[in-house]
Amino acid sequence: MPFARIDLVQGKSADYRRTIGEVIYDAMVDILKAPLDDRFQVINEHPAENLIADPNYLGITRTGDCILIQLTLNAGRTVEQKKGFYKAVADGLHDRLGLRREDVFISLVEVPKENWSFGNGEAQYAT
Repeated sequence: MPFARIDLVQGKSADYRRTIGEVIYDAMVDILKAPLDDRFQVINEHPAENLIADPNYLGITRTGDCILIQLTLNAGRTVEQKKGFYKAVADGLHDRLGLRREDVFISLVEVPKENWSFGNGEAQYAT
């Protein structure tokens, strides 16, 4: 049920992009308790001038390698789960790709369960 949109500056390898997706998926399953095989991700690359992340907002120094992650998911996760997810993603991207933790921007968008259709024109999660 989480749907990930990942935006980064163009020029990274396919392995780099694939690893970003893997780290996010692993944290979704491990921390947010998303179902196995529930992997829906879009990874977009942009020219540097089209990806804007303030270099100093909230006293966090960001570089041109900043990636923006937006996860749409069912409402109901605890604040602790969300914090754990943020940390797992930042740590995983740092450990596996050398990406600075400061360059990982994450936004969670929570929606009611009936806001999903996974195919066949049906609302699979609607009760």
